[in-house]
Amino acid sequence: MIPIIDSKRQYATIGSEVEKAVCEVLRSGSYILGPNAKALESELAEFLNVKYTVGLNSGTDALHLALRALDIGAGDEVITTAFTFVATTEAIGIVGAKPVFVDINPDTFNIDPDKIEAAITPRTKAIIPVHLYGQPCEMDKIMDIAKRHNLRVIEDCCQAIGATYKGQTVGTFGDFGCLSFYPTKNLGAMGDGGLLMMNSETLRDRVVALRNHGGAVRYHHDEIGVNSRLDEIQAAILRVKLPHLKSWNEQRRKHAAYYNKLFANCADIVTPVEAADTYCIYHQYTVKIPNRDAVHQMLRDRGVGAMLYYPIPLHLQKVHEYLGVGKGSLPHTEKDTELVISLPMFPELTEEEQDTVAKTLIECIEKSKSALAV
Repeated sequence: MIPIIDSKRQYATIGSEVEKAVCEVLRSGSYILGPNAKALESELAEFLNVKYTVGLNSGTDALHLALRALDIGAGDEVITTAFTFVATTEAIGIVGAKPVFVDINPDTFNIDPDKIEAAITPRTKAIIPVHLYGQPCEMDKIMDIAKRHNLRVIEDCCQAIGATYKGQTVGTFGDFGCLSFYPTKNLGAMGDGGLLMMNSETLRDRVVALRNHGGAVRYHHDEIGVNSRLDEIQAAILRVKLPHLKSWNEQRRKHAAYYNKLFANCADIVTPVEAADTYCIYHQYTVKIPNRDAVHQMLRDRGVGAMLYYPIPLHLQKVHEYLGVGKGSLPHTEKDTELVISLPMFPELTEEEQDTVAKTLIECIEKSKSALAV
């Protein structure tokens, strides 16, 4: 079996460091908002080239608290994409706001900035672009629209830590950048975790209070907050991993280039498009293929752990039925969610494994075409 990701291989290279760091936390007696959490925030601020970061319980909480800190709530509208994980719109719903979906650019799978202005209404308060699969959105166009319409921007970077657009780190263009440290992410904890990045001290202070029951001072509570503090053990683990992140991202880029080479002569496989002014960190290597569902099952039967991110767009999910956004409203999104398949992608992946994945995929596509012809 060639898995979509193999965390055990990563652990084999850094396990002794991780165990040492965890044991030091256990012996310290400091388990919540301790020195590792504070140090990680500082180290990530430097890595991301942003003034402030705040560690949280998850990437979902990062999206939620960003909206809260910007006072976005009931009656407000937030423009975003339907081609993303549900956490993006879940956070919008948690604060009582309404997601407004815009179609994607089919080359990048990201929100199409040329379609954003048509979705703006008097109730629009923010835009949440999602840097899907580690591919940066066109942030200059998005920021220009936001400035002209006085809108807030919250970047969902949960799959894109370390990616850049025109030399600038994603997550540093808007009011907030949101990160997830879910174990499968490029920088993954060994449990849940998340982080907000921002350049505003005022917004930083608001988030610090919101994550700790709505109070900046112990036992003084100014508003309804939440309990969303990055665990000290997870912070220690992430500090061990962070120095490796650049090389891990580079390995992913190397693997993506090799996949592109292997598929160069296969007309049935549409490989990822990376613009010259972006640095994609390939959280996923996602291609478009014919007969996707049949091919997916064939791959699984033959031991290739391909995955579908995401097979049903959010506007067609039951949770968003109330919006009344019917099928056919987002044609590129709907078409691509029927074509995309993500192949094994992690730093420790070998070229031999990639050869097997590519050979198997091509064979499965041909087999699926023959089956349809019968």
